[in-house]
Amino acid sequence: MGNSLKAILAFVPSNKCQKYLLEDLEEMPVDKMVDLSGRQMRRLPLHICSFRELVKLYLSDNNLNHLPPELEQLQNLQILALDFNNFKALPLVVCTLKQLCILYLGNNKLCSLPLELRLLQNLKTLWIESNCLQYLPEVVCELSLLKTLHAGSNALRTLPPQLQCLQELRTIWLSGNLLSEFPPVLLDMPFLEVIDVDRNSIQFFPSLAHLPGLKLVIYDHNPCRNAPKVARGVRRVGRWSEETPEPRKRSGAVIEITLDEKPLLPPAAKTEPE
Repeated sequence: MGNSLKAILAFVPSNKCQKYLLEDLEEMPVDKMVDLSGRQMRRLPLHICSFRELVKLYLSDNNLNHLPPELEQLQNLQILALDFNNFKALPLVVCTLKQLCILYLGNNKLCSLPLELRLLQNLKTLWIESNCLQYLPEVVCELSLLKTLHAGSNALRTLPPQLQCLQELRTIWLSGNLLSEFPPVLLDMPFLEVIDVDRNSIQFFPSLAHLPGLKLVIYDHNPCRNAPKVARGVRRVGRWSEETPEPRKRSGAVIEITLDEKPLLPPAAKTEPE
């Protein structure tokens, strides 16, 4: 089906047109997965909400800005992808899907997250990158099983101290924000394995050598004058990483060492629940 035809049919509410968008998907798929990404949909076909055993629903790259209340029927859903849409607010019906363990909300227009998000106590991975967040909503700190948080490409200037309550958190991606200092709360999170603060405005890095779980820290593209100190075996990506020395003082002057920029290590691709 051509994209232009899909775009036209996305406006038409008739059941026949909606079934055409679904491409004759009339019964519950054997793999319990429905992928409607890139259909230029402006509303979710209600027929999908009848698949009550559905586990994975991908709605990425559409024109959605709301979801029907009937979505609440999908109480077995574990993965929901709403990235690359037009959501200005997270539909509250999403917060009723209590089996969700992976939620993709990246590349929307979110400025906040609802308090009802705390109901998703099985959530392990949350993608909220490339939105309009000026602060990390404190409700995120109530997701006790969260292991991976992707919050890059927003306008974050700091992180809430409550973040240290997330003792299952292992990976945090904060690339492309407005951090002017290394977030102090991360220094009190010894269980972190990956910290990405690439492309911020951090001028000084404290020592991270006391973080026993740390495996990788990405700090490139910051106007820093030092590299973060880390324990042996921890990989650093940035200026003066393990391959080259930091600038050394000589007679009061700082000798700069110019390096070719290393490629950014991208976050892992969309993953399945463990």
